[in-house]
Amino acid sequence: MNKSSSLQNSLMLAPLIGATNSLAIALGLWLMFIVVISAFGVSMGALRSRLVPATHLLAGVLLAATLNSCAELAIQAWSLPWHQHLGFYAGLIALQCVVLEHTGFFQDTWRDRLRLCGLFGALMVGMGLLRELIGSGTLGSHLPWLAGATQADWQGWVLTADGGLRLATLAPGGFILLGLLIAAWQAWRRPTPSH
Repeated sequence: MNKSSSLQNSLMLAPLIGATNSLAIALGLWLMFIVVISAFGVSMGALRSRLVPATHLLAGVLLAATLNSCAELAIQAWSLPWHQHLGFYAGLIALQCVVLEHTGFFQDTWRDRLRLCGLFGALMVGMGLLRELIGSGTLGSHLPWLAGATQADWQGWVLTADGGLRLATLAPGGFILLGLLIAAWQAWRRPTPSH
């Protein structure tokens, strides 16, 4: 793991912990990530050859901020509760665009880019699903927000009547759950010693 990939992965950690307290928020942020990253990659691909190398960073920052602001305005118009629950994590996508451009992500093959975006999406949706199940005892309680419904009667599938473990929906619970998932992954992948 080189220096640039560790920066890229550490920037993905903030939305992974902060914006996965429910399935709908995690899925929505991942969809916004895909749209903004794709638009940024296509736009910078068209601009990169026309720019002086010294202006790549400035152009990337301006383009990422513009695309991300447009996406946030569209989300705010589509579903205000969803936008309010995304918080500042949606703004981190612009920073992620600039870092991905700087590390050469958009010059990689489309399979490598698709793999990274798919892995990030799987982690986001998986963490959102687990944290909502453990934290509130429901599944899909805010999914109407993604459809633009603000006053929906849909409460999701209620799995426990008394709610769940509230800590799982908070940021420390996200860190604890991620640590447990990493430990389980390492224990599962570790070869058993033969005697």
